[in-house]
Formats: sequence, C-alpha cells, structure tokens
Amino acid sequence: MYAIIDYKGNQILLKEGTQVRIPFAKDCKVGSKIKFENVLFYDDGSKKYSGDPFVKNMNFEAKVISHEKDSKILIFKQKRRKGYQKKNGYREDYTLIQVDKLTKVKKIAKTAKEESPKKTTSAAKTPKKESPKKTTKK
Repeated sequence: MYAIIDYKGNQILLKEGTQVRIPFAKDCKVGSKIKFENVLFYDDGSKKYSGDPFVKNMNFEAKVISHEKDSKILIFKQKRRKGYQKKNGYREDYTLIQVDKLTKVKKIAKTAKEESPKKTTSAAKTPKKESPKKTTKK
C-alpha cells in the first residue's frame, strides 16, 4: 500500500511503516499528528485511486517524529579571469514523520440542512423610480 500526496508543492510518497522527510512544518509539534488532504494517487493493494487533480473525500494522517536540519549545501560562484569568487551555503529544515498505517479517512460533508440558514430581510425591496433622461438640444 502506498499513496502519493501533494504537500507544500512537493509530491511525497507515503508507504506503510516508513519514516519520510517532508518540508519543514513549523506549526506541528513533535508527537502531534499531521493530516494530508491533497491525495494525488492511492493504491490499497487491490484497487487504485487516481485524482483529477486530487482524490475526493480522502486524507491520511502521520505522526511527527522530529524537526531537523539537512546536511550543508555549498554554492560556489566564480567568473573566470576576473578574480570574482563567492562561496555560500545553507542547511535546509525538514520534518521527519512516521507513517504507521495508510487508512483512508473520509471527510464529513455538510448537508444543506446543517449549514446556517440565510437571513431574510423583513423590509421588502422597493423598486427605484426611473427619472426621465436628460437630453441636450443641439
């Protein structure tokens, strides 16, 4: 069983029982659950679900294990024969999640009755009186 999800513009492959790196999620604390709603593809072993662009009424949950930094990436720029050299580097943050079991959790859709009723105005709308068009004589 596996699923391909869209998270912050990246396509991520989720498999059961694996740890996956995702882009840094600063709003999620260690130990909390994170919900993935943008499911692009899901294979449950017997049936495959493909979205257009997302599979409707399907989402997955995973547990946040830690927030870490990736290894350093170096950027080196140089222009030949000019003496110009720039060296720069950065470490990208990421979040490590644990996917225990892929089960589809269906969204609960609100029915028309559950939604808040629209307020009706007691004053009836009065039609505007049209004034004659002003014309200029030539």
